[in-house]
Amino acid sequence: MKSEITISELAKLMNVSVHQIRYFEEKGVLQPAYTDNNQYRMYGIDQVYQLAHILLLRKLGVPVHSIKECMTSYSADQYRQLLHHSLREVDAELQRLQELQQFIKKVLHEQQSFSLHPNQYQIKRREPTYLARWMEVDSHTKLNATRLTRQANRVPNLFESDIHYLYNGSSDGSSDGSSTVTLCLETQAPGDFSLPAGDYLSIQSLVDEEEPEQMIKQFYDYAAAQSYVIAGPLILVEKSYLSLFSQNKLHYELQALIEPVTNSERGIEHDGSANNH
Repeated sequence: MKSEITISELAKLMNVSVHQIRYFEEKGVLQPAYTDNNQYRMYGIDQVYQLAHILLLRKLGVPVHSIKECMTSYSADQYRQLLHHSLREVDAELQRLQELQQFIKKVLHEQQSFSLHPNQYQIKRREPTYLARWMEVDSHTKLNATRLTRQANRVPNLFESDIHYLYNGSSDGSSDGSSTVTLCLETQAPGDFSLPAGDYLSIQSLVDEEEPEQMIKQFYDYAAAQSYVIAGPLILVEKSYLSLFSQNKLHYELQALIEPVTNSERGIEHDGSANNH
């Protein structure tokens, strides 16, 4: 009984295609043990191990044109270096996938939260948050592509982040030529700004680009009507990733820290909805 197998049997044994094996042969990294009288390529145990090593090197990211050099001249130390390099790349990819997983979960959670309470005022408990300054603009300036491009402090994956607009205008929501808006991103302590823990009046809405000022005015009007005392800056949080679920709308959440009150003093519940404004 012959100890060699055909190319089809080798392909089945190693869970690859015949085309792959022929490709490796064309590139000179694998050759059959011999060709029989019927012109069948025949492969022995040596070729089985050789193909196994080729497939492993391909998994490690070694290009086909470099495999022959690896298999004929690499030392044990060079193989160790190759494996360590591949391990670093795998660790980086795992980190990327974990970050992507967390981002997907965040988007799904935020979208579900908005769908349950669209355009409804809530009182949300917020833990201490630290912000890093990104840029400052006056309250009448609209973001545009040119401004983003010229911004020296580039932010990777910018629109996967919650962009916090800190309004430094008057307490009634009106603004004048001197009022400014600071755009920030969440960061680790200490940051350039810190938002204290506390109860925040909040509302989320999908709006056109020109509508945030109206949304802000309505927010202050609602707070005044409910006798809420705003104890910090107005915060507009842009969640552009949630605009995936709408057309030609931006997703904004307005927040402002309010002075502590008891539930009996207000007709609104923590983390619950109030009447639409």
